Amino acid sequence: MFDAVLRRRLNGPLASVAGRIDRSWVTPDRLTVAGLVLGLASAALAAGQLWGWALLAWLLSRALDGLDGPLARRRTTGHGSPAGGFLDITADFIVYGAAVVGVAVGTVGASASLTDWLPFLAVLLAYYVNGTAFLAFSSIAERTGHRIDDGRSLNFLGGIAEGAETILVHAIWLLVPAYAPQVATVWAGVVGLSAAHRIIAGYRTLREPATESS
Repeated sequence: MFDAVLRRRLNGPLASVAGRIDRSWVTPDRLTVAGLVLGLASAALAAGQLWGWALLAWLLSRALDGLDGPLARRRTTGHGSPAGGFLDITADFIVYGAAVVGVAVGTVGASASLTDWLPFLAVLLAYYVNGTAFLAFSSIAERTGHRIDDGRSLNFLGGIAEGAETILVHAIWLLVPAYAPQVATVWAGVVGLSAAHRIIAGYRTLREPATESS
């Protein structure tokens, strides 16, 4: 929901940082992989109830995720590579899913009852539906000429729950793990609404005559 506004405000600072780290041995794909590793480390630290370290790893992971795109566009005259875009979105989905599992293990325990796991299972289900709608739209929009060109590799159909909200919510339950199940319950509902919105908006968009950008 806030991604478009934040991108406009952060484009300049992120491009500046990308310029400072633009060295031959620093590549966008390496930043993506480093963000993936830190994201998985955050999940493992959360599972071990090392909440402060998990939060630090989470924020560093997302910072690297925010830098790989600007660095890629800096090196490819404004557009990232298709392979890099594929790696980036795949890494994001892995990190988001692992983060939910890590927090669930750290707060309710691996041997907890199904009821205790339900809020986190609901988040994973909502992520699955939301991601399916997002990726299906991106693929079909590219093929049918309904492209949404905002400089990124994929056709991002906006939603209520986007990257900024996800980063914030995951940080909140690392800050206050005692309330993680309650946060997960609310977050599952928000992501579910976002998924419904994407399904409806995507269906309506694809029914319209194709244009090069929208």
